[in-house]
Amino acid sequence: MGKREFSGKVSSPESLGRLRQQSRLAARLTQRELAEQLGISQRYVWEIEAGKPSLYTDRLFAYMRATGMRLTASIEVDEELLTG
Repeated sequence: MGKREFSGKVSSPESLGRLRQQSRLAARLTQRELAEQLGISQRYVWEIEAGKPSLYTDRLFAYMRATGMRLTASIEVDEELLTG
């Protein structure tokens, strides 16, 4: 079996958070497992996935809107994870 790719438009911190959550789920990781791998708290993973606004993300998405920039993200998933 191969891999399948899913893509999504990133237009806000929330949409980026949802895509991050989907990539974690596709990797079959819990928030706690991912947090341990990254050396951060589970709460911080939750905040990232919730798209919690920050000064950086607010400015990033304002910049994108002002310049007409579009951002997309892709998640690569093993097909066997989709069927079993």
